Amino acid sequence: MKNGLETTLKDCDVISNSQLANDRRIRIVPQSQEGFLTDKQVIDYHEYRKNLLSYLLQIGKDPEKAKGYSPYTLYADSYRQGNFDLWLWERDGEYNVPPTQHDANAYMDHIAYSDKSQTAKGKAQEALRRYSKWLQHKFGQNKWEFEYSFDGSGQSSAQPQDFLTVDERRKVRQEALNAGTIPSRSNMSQEERRQWDGYIAQLLEKPRHEVTDEDWGDITGWKITSIVWTSLDAGLRPVEVGNAKTTWVDTANGILRIPREESSKNEGNWTVSLTERTASALDHWLSERELYGRYDDTDALWLTYRGNPYGSQSLNRWLCKICKKRDIDVENRSISWYSIRHSVGTLMTKERDLAATKSQLRHKSVKTTMKYDAAPVEDRKDALDKMG
Repeated sequence: MKNGLETTLKDCDVISNSQLANDRRIRIVPQSQEGFLTDKQVIDYHEYRKNLLSYLLQIGKDPEKAKGYSPYTLYADSYRQGNFDLWLWERDGEYNVPPTQHDANAYMDHIAYSDKSQTAKGKAQEALRRYSKWLQHKFGQNKWEFEYSFDGSGQSSAQPQDFLTVDERRKVRQEALNAGTIPSRSNMSQEERRQWDGYIAQLLEKPRHEVTDEDWGDITGWKITSIVWTSLDAGLRPVEVGNAKTTWVDTANGILRIPREESSKNEGNWTVSLTERTASALDHWLSERELYGRYDDTDALWLTYRGNPYGSQSLNRWLCKICKKRDIDVENRSISWYSIRHSVGTLMTKERDLAATKSQLRHKSVKTTMKYDAAPVEDRKDALDKMG
């Protein structure tokens, strides 16, 4: 105990001896964490953890019914979540909370290639999913999603979520061309209409004064198209869509340049290939983007209509909507935005090799896509064209 802090949940949060065998109680700050933290950090982490554990115990399982997880489940999860926190601090060399989707992905990469059993890996992932519930409640984070899924019963090995086939990728790409809207002309100021008329005139290759209401009705926005097409090429994780900057885009050379400090795992500078179609879509989006006031003071490449970065939930909704319009099954499969990424990995490996996949998907770990051997950008572009 440090600074007189209680080390187990008390009062309404207390776990009785009858509920847990061997007189075990849920420690708010495990001893392994205390050894890393200063006195002040212990106080801060104590309050943070007590909030987390109390939420999970009282209402975390079903917030609408105020139903929490069992004390036994929470006992095990509390240590797994604590181990996750400690791993992050040791990796970064400093105490910091709360963790992010980046951190969760990095930890699950670490767990996936550890010597732990499949059961242990599954339970670690489930503990993080419950941790994510509280982070959504407390900090408004998006629900964490993972590239791998584990069977906590130990009956299967780690598997990526379902991926899109070549035919499905082509259907998604085609439908994304129809997705998106532009603002209503009736809701604009005179100056805004003038700017949009000029933009539409340029698209239709006609004089501005000849732009009609019918022309406005025929135009769809390039934002969703550019998000989907870029992700089909680059296998962007949801967090990378949210983090994307205009400075990443090099349409002249058909590539994304993702700096180390802005990459999702902060592991290196990346040069990612794009097809000519995607580069053209991004070019059009960058022109259209200038007409939206929400981008005036930011270099964010894409924002929602509310001016927020995209997250996994909104991206999943868009993908499901696009898939349903093209009769792609989403009901009986584990389809999410990561399905796009896994399609890039699966098909790139088939068309080229693991070196090309490693370069395109920005893997650093040898265990993720085998030994690093950067494939030429042009080779990856040829593969992307064949992949749909």
